[in-house]
Amino acid sequence: MKKLKDFVEHLYNENLANGRDIPSKAGVNRFINDCIRLLFPMTKPRSVDEYHLEFDDLALQLKGLLYSMKASCKQKPEELVERFFGCLPDIYKELVQDAEAIYQFDPAAASIREVVNAYPGFFAIAVYRISHCLVKLDIPVLPRMVSEHAHSVTGIDINPGATIGNSFFIDHGTGVVIGETSEIGNNVKIYQGVTLGAINVEKAMAATKRHPTIEDNVVIYAGSTVLGGKTVIGHDSVIGGNVFLTCSVPPHSVVYHTSQVKIRKNNKNFKDPINFSI
Repeated sequence: MKKLKDFVEHLYNENLANGRDIPSKAGVNRFINDCIRLLFPMTKPRSVDEYHLEFDDLALQLKGLLYSMKASCKQKPEELVERFFGCLPDIYKELVQDAEAIYQFDPAAASIREVVNAYPGFFAIAVYRISHCLVKLDIPVLPRMVSEHAHSVTGIDINPGATIGNSFFIDHGTGVVIGETSEIGNNVKIYQGVTLGAINVEKAMAATKRHPTIEDNVVIYAGSTVLGGKTVIGHDSVIGGNVFLTCSVPPHSVVYHTSQVKIRKNNKNFKDPINFSI
């Protein structure tokens, strides 16, 4: 028992010495959920006074998260809170455009309200836009914790450092990965299993553009992988399913993967055996 107590004391002293200034994960998850709920209420309409109370509570939540990591922030928590809430009107406008894009192009969507309340793609985009605002405010750690909440809930991994234009549409979404230095234009549609990644993963490349640029009006279908900081997908292009790209394509391109189909006759074996790779 004494060894256990000594170990606990050691952990306490080590954490104290290292200045652990990481905000509470539960507090971060509550903040992002309440933030989206403030922008898009999921219950019956509320009075103006109730909205003010929710706004004040959300401001206190953010201030508390920032105070827990005060030593790492370049500005006072109060100043950062004010700047963040100053960004909310623009974030709301962008999210309305995102919801409208999903409703317009998904035949299964019955209403914008359904998109906002039930679509994992919209939730992931909403969390991204909020976390990206925190990145632009030069707040450390917190943006990534916010984005990882959406990742754990939806299976969609959007780094908060990525740059994404208006009317963004992620359909189904599971397995989508968008890297930190990705640049995505307006009216882009991405389906499940798409990766916008880097060719090489090296710590020395942290400050360089490692992920691709996707220009306006591009559609990338399920399972496709686009890699490289110099890779540019020209505007109005279509990338078919299961395509693997490490080079740029010009505007108005159509890139697709061709499957080969062989039909057996009289139950005879193929001349060439089928190789399975797991």
